[in-house]
Amino acid sequence: MKIEELVNSRFKNSTHKAVINIKYTANWLAAQYNCKLSDFGLSLPQFNVMRILRGAGEEINVKLVKERMIEKSPNTTRLFDKLVEKEYIARRRCEHDRRVVFLQITQAGLDVLAEIDVILSKINHEKNLTDQEAETLSILLDKLRGCDVQ
Repeated sequence: MKIEELVNSRFKNSTHKAVINIKYTANWLAAQYNCKLSDFGLSLPQFNVMRILRGAGEEINVKLVKERMIEKSPNTTRLFDKLVEKEYIARRRCEHDRRVVFLQITQAGLDVLAEIDVILSKINHEKNLTDQEAETLSILLDKLRGCDVQ
């Protein structure tokens, strides 16, 4: 269904329509992911943190994790606490500077991410866009944010 029908609205111009479509689609994607993640007792921000730590391949400081988060959260300490409690991540204070805290994904965290990856792969958004369309979409989204597009 087209965005005009979904929100039952008219738009001021094409840019307005595109922005509303982006917001709607982002919420739609988040709902799909949240549905799957809830089976594991995880939120989207928690999942994001775990993926950041998996991608880092080593312990990294909290500041760097916060910078890499897609969805910025004012309550990251609580978010980290819940993941430590579930034993999906480990936390360690720097010996030389007690203000610096390092995070690392645990084997249990890697195992649950592997399970989630299998489930999320079944959502299969690739069937709706070709590689070229996906690349064009990414370029346009970068351009909308004012990034230099080459």
